[in-house]
Amino acid sequence: MGTRFDIACGRLPEAVLDLNFADAHPGLSNEQAALEADRCFYCYDAPCVEACPTDIDIPRFIKAIASDNLAGASKTILQSNILGGSCARVCPTEILCEQKCVHTAIEANHAVRIGALQRFATDWQMNQTTHPFQRAQSTGRRVAIVGAGPAGLACAHRLAMHGHDVTIFDRHEAPGGLNQYGVAAYKLADNFAQKEIDFLMSIGGIQFQGGAVLGQTITLADLRQSYHAVFLGIGLSGVRALGFENEGVEGVLDAVAFIEALRSSTLSEVPVGRRVVVIGGGNTAVDAAVQAKRLGAEEITLVYRRGPEHMSATSVEREWAQTNGVTVRFWASPHHLLTDQDAVQGICFSRGTPEGGYDPQDSFTLEADMVLKAIGQVFVPDPIQKDQILVENGRIVVDAHGRTSMPGVYAGGDCTAGEDLTVAAVRDGRDAAEAIHAELMASSVEKDANNG
Repeated sequence: MGTRFDIACGRLPEAVLDLNFADAHPGLSNEQAALEADRCFYCYDAPCVEACPTDIDIPRFIKAIASDNLAGASKTILQSNILGGSCARVCPTEILCEQKCVHTAIEANHAVRIGALQRFATDWQMNQTTHPFQRAQSTGRRVAIVGAGPAGLACAHRLAMHGHDVTIFDRHEAPGGLNQYGVAAYKLADNFAQKEIDFLMSIGGIQFQGGAVLGQTITLADLRQSYHAVFLGIGLSGVRALGFENEGVEGVLDAVAFIEALRSSTLSEVPVGRRVVVIGGGNTAVDAAVQAKRLGAEEITLVYRRGPEHMSATSVEREWAQTNGVTVRFWASPHHLLTDQDAVQGICFSRGTPEGGYDPQDSFTLEADMVLKAIGQVFVPDPIQKDQILVENGRIVVDAHGRTSMPGVYAGGDCTAGEDLTVAAVRDGRDAAEAIHAELMASSVEKDANNG
């Protein structure tokens, strides 16, 4: 077994770390983008558009790229998805738009590279000095947004564009949410998340207040009194536990916290074990495993309780983990931790079968000086429990326009039911902003009529 001193910083030279966390998939060149755009059939009623949660007019923006109209291409993307740059990098396009590309029926697995073309167009826009959208005349209406992740940012931009004054509150000291703190660094390299936020907020009318915790430093009651509307994009702040009595020993960490520490620190100052075991089957598990390996861990094992076909991580993500030196084991459920002097030494798993069930007598042990838990995040209703907002099945209940059960309060993103995807959160924030705008304008007209 290992010792408690097997978790350390700076396992690799800084030059190697910089290389390991550089952009994993560099963007297309002008020539590559032109060739790829020419492959598109520019379908009418394109199935790729139907598969995009934000309904980007994909044939239109690709045709604009083919015509060397990058301003038109980027505006087509961003008017539907203001975070189109990060979505092009982090969204599983292989199971969304690209899976529906008609090329897949002709050339198996050779869809038009929609995500790469989207990145090409939005990257061009990020390098321009002018913003493609202008802020409307101020309406005098003020909206509070709690949560500076993709849903909150998309909501803020659309409201600001309509002329409303927006204040975003978030517990972090910088906006961005998962894009800034929860996604693998090599997916959003070169500080791209911050660049995109700067671009988004340059429209004006948006203020950010960090260190704001709902239910502690701010309350929903106060926000409702001070603002004309409120949008909740508070995500999933809870992390599921393994349920072991000794789970709090040194070396056992939430994968989300591990990734956040990595994204918030100098790479050489992030501690990692020599032998790391990651428990889970989603993108967070893959991101944590690969980043631990790239920090200098010698052995990485990702263990999932079911088979590969049940993993929420896509086949592309699984292959990425394995090509980065991560051993993936299936049909194994964590049974108990092995510890010594309040530090983890290993973890015992019970083997399972596709027929169901796990046999504690049929087990194996993996040595580990670091165990990363990535077994799911949950919504924590505590900050809104006193406010009588309807919560069902662990999520805030909203209607088709993002309205909660409380008048004037909207919600979207991971804290509501639906796909836990960045692009879906952007859609929720955008659509809620339109509903908030319509409601504010209707109340303004009614007020003017009453005063008249």
